[in-house]
Amino acid sequence: MLKHVSILIPKGHTSLVNIVGTHQILNQVNSFLQEEGKPPVFKVELIGISNPTDQSNGLFSVHPEKFISDISQTDLVVIPAIHDDPEIALTRNREFIPWLQQQYTNGAEIASFCVAAFFLAATGLLDGKQCSTHWIHADGFRKMFPKVQLVDDRIMTEDGGIYTSGGAYSYLNLLLYLVEKFAGRDIALLTAKTFMIDIDKASQSPFIMFRGQKAHEDEVVQRAQEYIEHNFNEKIQVEELAEKLALSRRSLERRFKKATHNTITTYIQRVKVEAAKRSLEVSRENVNEVMYGIGYSDEKSFRNTFKKITGISPVQYRNKFRIGRQGI
Repeated sequence: MLKHVSILIPKGHTSLVNIVGTHQILNQVNSFLQEEGKPPVFKVELIGISNPTDQSNGLFSVHPEKFISDISQTDLVVIPAIHDDPEIALTRNREFIPWLQQQYTNGAEIASFCVAAFFLAATGLLDGKQCSTHWIHADGFRKMFPKVQLVDDRIMTEDGGIYTSGGAYSYLNLLLYLVEKFAGRDIALLTAKTFMIDIDKASQSPFIMFRGQKAHEDEVVQRAQEYIEHNFNEKIQVEELAEKLALSRRSLERRFKKATHNTITTYIQRVKVEAAKRSLEVSRENVNEVMYGIGYSDEKSFRNTFKKITGISPVQYRNKFRIGRQGI
């Protein structure tokens, strides 16, 4: 059955890569199928609210093929990343919202790429559903949309007919997932090989750089964070940290979780692992030396914590990200 795909062309600073890449890959899938004597799966159209749609950087404009008023029924809506401030993006593209809500009510599925999750969440359609976005913007997203279940370590999510992808070029992994769902595994593999996309990636955890959640106004928690970040190579006891800050442990833990969305123990682990990642990238120390350098003495505990946070082992991380590794 032919699926009508509407690629939205928002106003503002939009990811042209998302637009062109989606258009190219889905149409290439149709070509693959036709070469096998099979009917096409996708009918792909660019849908906008103005023609041309100028991009805010002034370098490009996109010419939608149709307006939303021309599309009474579609099967899949694709929302490219919108890089403007979320409030600005919403103001510029408010006309899309009732149309998106109506299409979803009528049975259409929706896919958002990267930070397009902010715009999609503003429609209310993500409330109560799982969602991914670029890991850099995870904290800001949680504050703006507390009703959405953000899973910032995931490359993509599917929940109730809504698909989301993680940061930047992970949209390609969501596209492959959709190709497999609608055109089959064989065509998805052929597409992956043709475009040289690593298929079946599920996590963006190896790429996340933990920078600490500092966008809050709790000065005591900020002092706790600074202490942890300056003393990560020591064994930090939560009880002792609370005493240094003249708070009860319970009060500190409550305030810390509210401000950072992490428990103190998790925060300590993430700071230690971030330091370990950097050592694995740039130093010649072996894994055990890195482990001791960040204050771990139990090899199993270190490896388990590292893998829980990054999704891969310390050795796999070094092989993937070490600066100056052989073969490049």
